[in-house]
Amino acid sequence: METQTSTQQQAAKKPTVKITGAEAVVKCLLAEGVDLIYGYPGGAIMPVYDEFYKYQKELQHVLTRHEQGAIHAAQGYARVTDKVGVAIATSGPGATNLITGIADAQIDSTPVVCITGQVGSHLLGSDAFQETDIVSISTPATKWNYQITRAEEIPEIFAKAFYIAKSGRPGPVLIDITKDAQFGELEFEYEKCKKVRSYTPVPSTDPESLIQAAELINKAKKPFVVWGQGITLGKAEQEFKEFIEKAGIPSASTVLGLSALPSDHELHVGMVGMHGNYAPNKLTNECDLLLGIGMRFDDRVTGSLDTYAKQAKIIHFEIDPAEVDKNVKTDVAVMGNVKDTLRSILPLIEIRTHEAWLKKFHELYDIEYEEVIKDQVHVNGNGLTMAETIMKLNELTGGDAVIVTDVGQHQMVACRYSKFNNSRSKVTSGGLGTMGFALPAAIGAKMGAPEREVIAIMGDGGLQMNIQELGTVLQTGVPVKVVVLNNQFLGMVRQWQELFFESRYASTVMTNPDFVKIADGYGIQSKRVTDRKDLESAMKEMVESKNSYFLEVVVEMEENVFPMIPSGASVSDIRLK
Repeated sequence: METQTSTQQQAAKKPTVKITGAEAVVKCLLAEGVDLIYGYPGGAIMPVYDEFYKYQKELQHVLTRHEQGAIHAAQGYARVTDKVGVAIATSGPGATNLITGIADAQIDSTPVVCITGQVGSHLLGSDAFQETDIVSISTPATKWNYQITRAEEIPEIFAKAFYIAKSGRPGPVLIDITKDAQFGELEFEYEKCKKVRSYTPVPSTDPESLIQAAELINKAKKPFVVWGQGITLGKAEQEFKEFIEKAGIPSASTVLGLSALPSDHELHVGMVGMHGNYAPNKLTNECDLLLGIGMRFDDRVTGSLDTYAKQAKIIHFEIDPAEVDKNVKTDVAVMGNVKDTLRSILPLIEIRTHEAWLKKFHELYDIEYEEVIKDQVHVNGNGLTMAETIMKLNELTGGDAVIVTDVGQHQMVACRYSKFNNSRSKVTSGGLGTMGFALPAAIGAKMGAPEREVIAIMGDGGLQMNIQELGTVLQTGVPVKVVVLNNQFLGMVRQWQELFFESRYASTVMTNPDFVKIADGYGIQSKRVTDRKDLESAMKEMVESKNSYFLEVVVEMEENVFPMIPSGASVSDIRLK
């Protein structure tokens, strides 16, 4: 038997230092590179907050004014940084207030880790004060969740949580920690997770699928690409650009795919979807090959599935097997991370141009310009429009700003008219359509990318969903810019009421407070614009300001957003008016 060396004997005798579960939580966050966390304290999470107080130099905690603000801020941070956003709340109402943002993150594939406090494990199931079964509540809306009842579990569960949130198709993870687990002690060791049994984040790519896809691409006479946020999440912007340029394929974006390809790229033919551009929607049903790349064929893109691209062969580049054939039947599914699959297929693709086909997109754009865009952007007389406001913003920012939008008419206008030069420049709530998203998400985005101009665009309805987060702007001093397009209506619902419910404006008229006075009360420089002649100077003042700025633009009350595909209609039935 070998004898121990004196050094080994001393190490064996060295007393083990134990730490509390609450401190272990902080150490786990630091080990994962987290330096910013959004949250709201309460009784069941107080031990962790006590540790935050001790680690203020290493970990910045941002006190939002509502837990929904915390999760949306974490989402905005994640979307611009490619990091995992982190939100924290107490048990009961604190935890349930996170659910909307968690569901939003799930459907939009945003990597966030949510930490919630919980009553002591001996009280679980007893309807104790501020007890809710947040694990059961959040299960349908999370990628994974777990309840920690022993301090010893904390390192392993946190490592697993961050790995699952970020790997493969990203998404939200929730960790619920009982109060006794926070007070309990453990010998702390942390090892980052690299694998989880039975979890395959990136499916393997079948080489035959690449060959089959390349054959279809090389033979196609009218190929068309619809790309989504998967390009951004997969960091595949360069591979995507090289792919479409070599194949010469006209390409359109989903709402969440915007900014992955520069707006002025010659093959960028607009945006698909209910309020997308006329040409890509219309020509979806004329292409002979449709490639969905990093997108999920949701109903806002496809319209009626009975008539969607029935004439075309369909190739789907996808990382999540659950999305393949879920809505649209594919001829070839290319599985894997889109960065890898596009790189692999590129040598198999022939250099081609499709000039006549691309020209058709341009011709239909010209029709849209004459019928819709010209009147919305170049307005003489009448009130201010949302579109001209966004176009003026383009002029002043040069397409370099991060545009964060809320949900509604202004969102669709901002998606249609904003210009983007750089990836990760468009942040919005896509799949869930969450009003109140923009203000807290813009706070998170600005903190994640302080060197970039971040502008939140919202309507008067969405602003008032989370207007209290102006308090977070006040307390942090984060220099986020806010543009409120005020039409004194819940605009998108009103548009539908006008078009499909004989203008019966049921509960959509907004009686609003003086927003400028409210912003002023929060110490934020503010201005209201009601006249076209004042728009440019006010926007210039906002963009040039080094501090936060609140700009209210009073726009036409009954302006509609066109083109529009009526709900359930074919993409071919897109309306220009």
